[in-house]
Amino acid sequence: MFHPLRVSEVERLTDDSVAVTFDVPAELREAFRHTPGQHLTLRRILPGGEEIRRTYSICSPAMTSGVDPVLRVGIRLVDGGEFSTYALKELSAGDTVEVMEPMGRFVLAPRPGHFAAVVGGSGITPVLSIASTLLAREPHALFCLIRSDRTASSTMFLEEVADLKDRYPDRFQLITVLSREDQQTGLPSGRLDEERLRGLLPALLPVEDVDGWFLCGPFGLVQSAERTLRGLGVERTRIHQEIFHVDDGSTPAPVRVAGEAAHATLTAKLHGRSGSWPVQEGESLLETVLRSRADAPYACKGGVCGTCRAFLVSGEVRMDRNFALEADETEAGYVLACQSHAMTPEVALDFDR
Repeated sequence: MFHPLRVSEVERLTDDSVAVTFDVPAELREAFRHTPGQHLTLRRILPGGEEIRRTYSICSPAMTSGVDPVLRVGIRLVDGGEFSTYALKELSAGDTVEVMEPMGRFVLAPRPGHFAAVVGGSGITPVLSIASTLLAREPHALFCLIRSDRTASSTMFLEEVADLKDRYPDRFQLITVLSREDQQTGLPSGRLDEERLRGLLPALLPVEDVDGWFLCGPFGLVQSAERTLRGLGVERTRIHQEIFHVDDGSTPAPVRVAGEAAHATLTAKLHGRSGSWPVQEGESLLETVLRSRADAPYACKGGVCGTCRAFLVSGEVRMDRNFALEADETEAGYVLACQSHAMTPEVALDFDR
């Protein structure tokens, strides 16, 4: 469900990014109380009636019960991006934006332990919330942040991360790599690729003893970091991923689905109500639901954000692509409705589970 929220501040972070803070009315404070690492789906209706939805991670720390939540997201300009262009060039304090309640499973509830993150570009956004909440609430937690950016001037949340280093010098470790600019101190410039990570990570911390790894950013970086960690003996269950950008040419194109059921029927449970509808030829199961239920959850429709995650109750489906669900989720029976096609005459999904 979307709620109209007033924008209280639009802060310029870099030439191509902003942080947007929303006012949360008293009656919605519990609904918008987020877990560190979650995201918001924002919606804008264009003058002609076209609807645009985009997902942005919450960068602010998560507040404990009884403390008013702070709702702040980071938005970086994307070439040709309609919502990001609007956010950077038009959005201002006092405007109203339709916002869905926090979602996402790229999260860390504060607990003792040693945690680490490898992020690129705007991938810092959810990790900033994770690290700041963890360090503030759990005195027996350590956090190592390895971040990659193009240049210092293009680095989002530079001051916020520096503040964490100042406040928690013994518990927060920061390593910055710039791909297009030399630093006076620290690591030499260059891409943070698999070969470099393989040598860097074991030199920084005991890789296998880290309780949780959080990888966020462009597809290439996240995949390189995952392969590196698996090669260094890290268990799959300790690696958590969130893709921010799927680069053309670096990922497989959606496959053409063969063997789809010719005349399938989809039954779906959504917000406590169930319905059944015929699946039209070639459409995804999300498209089937949306023809009758405009309240079906979605944002990117590209298999990246995970907003349309649903449990496969019965039948078989085939997903074109999946950059949002982790292996344990797919093994448990979850699918992305926007990428799923019916492979049996009857399919049932549960969006509420």
